[in-house]
Amino acid sequence: MAPAIGVVVRAEDSGEFHGPSIEDFFPPAIFFEGTPFEINRLTIIRFIVLAAIVLAFWLFARNLKVVPGRWQSVGEMLLSFVRVNIADDMLGKADGKRFAPLLTTIFIMVLGMNLTGIIPGLNLAGTATIGMPLLLTVIAYVVFIYAGVKKFGAGHYFKAALFPAGVPKWLYPLMTPIEFLSTFVIRPVSLTLRLLMNMVVGHLLLVLCFSATSFFLLEAPDLFKALSGVTLLMGFVFTLFEIMVAVLQAYIFVLLTTAYIQLALEDEH
Repeated sequence: MAPAIGVVVRAEDSGEFHGPSIEDFFPPAIFFEGTPFEINRLTIIRFIVLAAIVLAFWLFARNLKVVPGRWQSVGEMLLSFVRVNIADDMLGKADGKRFAPLLTTIFIMVLGMNLTGIIPGLNLAGTATIGMPLLLTVIAYVVFIYAGVKKFGAGHYFKAALFPAGVPKWLYPLMTPIEFLSTFVIRPVSLTLRLLMNMVVGHLLLVLCFSATSFFLLEAPDLFKALSGVTLLMGFVFTLFEIMVAVLQAYIFVLLTTAYIQLALEDEH
């Protein structure tokens, strides 16, 4: 099986196989090299995802009917998934309705970016470098702090976050740094790295399997060519697994964002 676009087979003239490396995530520049507006294959993938999302929802919304057809039903189900199963359930009807559009947008964006890792011709997740996960995390970070400040005021919110009620005052020198790290440092760092690392590992596994398939089939001695069938099967299995991970990570990202908003809105603040 020939490798898909973006999957590089690393075999030297000697027939030695080299697995995937971190270089896969930093393709060469295509436009505006050396400028802040440099565009490479990964940037184009992100543009494609954005355009596909906009086009899909434009087609969905341009001819809405009281009795939905098949595609309208799919669109409505997708839009209501986050609102019904996450936002309303965790935040209540009022706050769920308020934050559902943002949470749904994040879910669809993360899902779309994740799935490009298994689409032929793209073969690299838009979330496989830190830029996109970090941007989405910053949005989540700002939103949950905004939610708390909006409801309780800045002074009350930060005081309650850093000086938990019911804790003896003599413990504050120990508790306050821990609460600061937990709420304002560990949350965004873990949210970013969880998404990033899952997409990086998924890409490396797929590249390894399909590169090995090409190597065994085209470069290896005849005795080892049969191994190409094994690595091809593994690549197919990991592709199915990567689809599941792509959906699951989008769900977890939005679930954790909602949980942080919920904590910021708790009455004890």
